[in-house]
Amino acid sequence: MDRLKHALLEYHEHSKHRVNCYAPGPRELDWTNQPDPFREFYGTPRIRLPLAADTLATRYNELRCGALPPAHGFDLSDVAILFELSLGLSAWKSSGAQRWALRCNPSSGNLHPTEGYLLCPALPGLSGGVYHYLSRDHLLERRAAVDDPRWTEAFSSNGVLVGISSIHWREAWKYGMRAWRYCQHDCGHVIAALSYAAAALGWQTRLVEAAADDAVANLLGLDRGDDFGVAEVEAPDALLWIGNSELRPDLERMLIALDTAQWHGRANQLSPGHVRWPQIDSIRRATHKSRTREPPPPNPERRPAPPTPALDLSFARIARQRRSAVNFDGTTRVTDAAFFSMLACLLTRPDTPPWNALTCPAAVHAALLVHRVEGLEPGLYMLVRNSRALPDLKLSMRPEWLWLKAGPDPLPLYFLLPYDLRAAAKLICCHQDIGADSCFALGMIARFEIALKQPWRYRHLFWECGMLGQTLYLEAEAAGVRATGIGCFFDDEMHALLGMEDHTWQSLYHFTVGGAVDDLRLSAFPPYVVQP
Repeated sequence: MDRLKHALLEYHEHSKHRVNCYAPGPRELDWTNQPDPFREFYGTPRIRLPLAADTLATRYNELRCGALPPAHGFDLSDVAILFELSLGLSAWKSSGAQRWALRCNPSSGNLHPTEGYLLCPALPGLSGGVYHYLSRDHLLERRAAVDDPRWTEAFSSNGVLVGISSIHWREAWKYGMRAWRYCQHDCGHVIAALSYAAAALGWQTRLVEAAADDAVANLLGLDRGDDFGVAEVEAPDALLWIGNSELRPDLERMLIALDTAQWHGRANQLSPGHVRWPQIDSIRRATHKSRTREPPPPNPERRPAPPTPALDLSFARIARQRRSAVNFDGTTRVTDAAFFSMLACLLTRPDTPPWNALTCPAAVHAALLVHRVEGLEPGLYMLVRNSRALPDLKLSMRPEWLWLKAGPDPLPLYFLLPYDLRAAAKLICCHQDIGADSCFALGMIARFEIALKQPWRYRHLFWECGMLGQTLYLEAEAAGVRATGIGCFFDDEMHALLGMEDHTWQSLYHFTVGGAVDDLRLSAFPPYVVQP
């Protein structure tokens, strides 16, 4: 354990950006090796999915309040909606001769290291087996056909499994050592995106935390060396149970059934050449997860439903219109009511997406640098997402902070410092104007001791940050503004601002919300062409 803890700390410290030294990365981008953004498996049977998201009547506000619609049945059309509104394309963009796709799940640099898989029993319109989702064409590639009756028996109730993996090279091509962090952020965004999309169909989502990484790799076919050959490997991340009940599938029985499965396909190679980052290999080994016990059901704090947002949008619309802002105008303001509503959605509530996916108490809190919120004094605020963390946060931060309760009574928001922090926000965000031009910026402060005690939970802390980010993306759209995730930030500058001096707490992700400035040079096109 000491060896794993040392490797984790070594990676965490060496992958930090610092004011006088950025984390190791490529000196310049090798455009000849830019990774293909789409993984596909040649030689697989392909099932084209219907574009059915527009038939979904669920409103976004219903989901954020936990008012899920009656559960849909599991068939090809509803599975298609699940993937279309979580991992599917949301638009194509072009500038001159360049053309690229946007997706419902955001990604650092739009590089999309995350891949999605479906594991299901026989459903109406879909045979039982293991499928890879190819977002470019909105189709499922059948990787494994499973006829063993134990496969069907293993599911035991109405539901499916969705597997998530990461191709680290996709991010490392541009970001080097720090890329592993961004892959974990993106995994968290995907977990949240799937939870929201599932809820729009009336389904609950649960992270199968007991699943070991080797079991996930086996179930998804990621350990089949001959199927990958020289293609980039995929690291197993997570399994999500999506269904109508708390019953989970029997993974041991599923693995036994896969012994007789017929596998199809060979993975495409994304780049002709690669640069190896040993530090990424090291942190992957250090955070490898063996089988663990499924934790007991959480006992979340009681939270009231958030206030209604400014825009009453359908979930399908808000999922597809979500964008990452590139620049903010520096003048847009949000009301304190809108601000408090956004923060209320960052608090965990049972059976409400995206927090229904998690099985552990909140471990990440939000340090907010407020610039332009009407009715709220500019300065430093702290949203304490787990009340039990409040004493430790106070002890770990500057003793002169005010810790004055702010906002509505149920909202655990505290006012620490009245001050114009725009310059500090810009500095912390790697000197980017977007930190100062926003309505507010925030750093996600994680209880790092969790990772030091159980290194595989280091990944989970980043996932929780990504889930917070995905919630802010959707909340910003519903408030009529826009958000963006900030992967480039000076970790220790944020710690210095707060007064944190050791590894008890660490800043793992940054975010900003404001009035977006659109780039008029870009053209937009629909994500999919509907066949007549």
